[in-house]
Amino acid sequence: MSDVQFGLGTFGDVTNGPGGVPLPFADVIRNVVAEAVLADEVGVDAVILGEHHRDDFAISTPETILAGIATKTSRILLSSGVTVLSSDDPIRVFQRFATLDALSKGRAEVIVGRGSFTESFPLFGYNLEDYQVLFEEKLNLFAELLKETPVTWSGTIRPPLSDQEVYPKSHTGSIRTWVGVGGSPESVVRAAGYGLPLMLAIIGGAPERFAPYVDLYHRALDQLGKPVQPIGVHSPGHIAKTDEQAIDELWPNYEASFGRIGRERGWAPMTKEHYLNEVHHGALFVGSPETVARKIAAAVSALGLARFDLKYATGPMPHETLLESIELYGTIVIPMVRDILASGVPASKAAAR
Repeated sequence: MSDVQFGLGTFGDVTNGPGGVPLPFADVIRNVVAEAVLADEVGVDAVILGEHHRDDFAISTPETILAGIATKTSRILLSSGVTVLSSDDPIRVFQRFATLDALSKGRAEVIVGRGSFTESFPLFGYNLEDYQVLFEEKLNLFAELLKETPVTWSGTIRPPLSDQEVYPKSHTGSIRTWVGVGGSPESVVRAAGYGLPLMLAIIGGAPERFAPYVDLYHRALDQLGKPVQPIGVHSPGHIAKTDEQAIDELWPNYEASFGRIGRERGWAPMTKEHYLNEVHHGALFVGSPETVARKIAAAVSALGLARFDLKYATGPMPHETLLESIELYGTIVIPMVRDILASGVPASKAAAR
């Protein structure tokens, strides 16, 4: 597992500035670029930007910001996470990421998914009743576009294409594309059907509980005659010098973010007890560098991961605090995880030390 990649993700959560006042979207976007530049400098492998269309997130066009990051970095992978393919045009998505691939000399990635929010559907004139067919047909078309050969395609969501070339071609000749999945067996099998890498979004519960989905994905690839593909995990967290500091720093921001989402969806109120349970036993990777490294190593080992992406921004946590977390992740956590994985010591034992 020495070749495991480690990324950092954000939705451009609107952060608080001096006096606890939310920053303008423009400031948040510029801060995201600065955070990605730091991630590149400290050895993080990938930066992942998610698409949303809400007032608590500043990023609606990940590839635009990734293009800005491309001009200021030299090695870090530039990924969306996710691109909401259901409410976008697959041809335009391909063209934008092919352009990003050119700007970055081959560092572009796409993580396509249906997204956990639905604001983009009415915004772009789509009917939520078509939720399933939109994603299925658009993913089918996008998979054809990824071949970078003339496209012949037909479906119900748009006029057919006949031997249609799409430009520009990518720098690499193939844009790496993952399918983001939140835990649906059907989505896991769909990803396998296209022979695309699988990115599991784990935001609650122990990561190990997703092992059946990993097994399902491997079995589906084998039964469909597809080559082995990498699996990644995207989970939230925060790193500080001590466990106590990290827990205390994230809690009010976590409560603000998930509390709002919970109220919108009719969930039970967010409690500190629930939060601490996720920190100690669930999918929140929160604590000192040592604590987080051991927990990541355990998840990588348990699920056989090729990639782990930490969503480092949750709620209105200040930009300066995020920068500190990023630096600790790159300079201490990632090297420590690699050492644990290379040591041959079972990660579960390392996590328990």
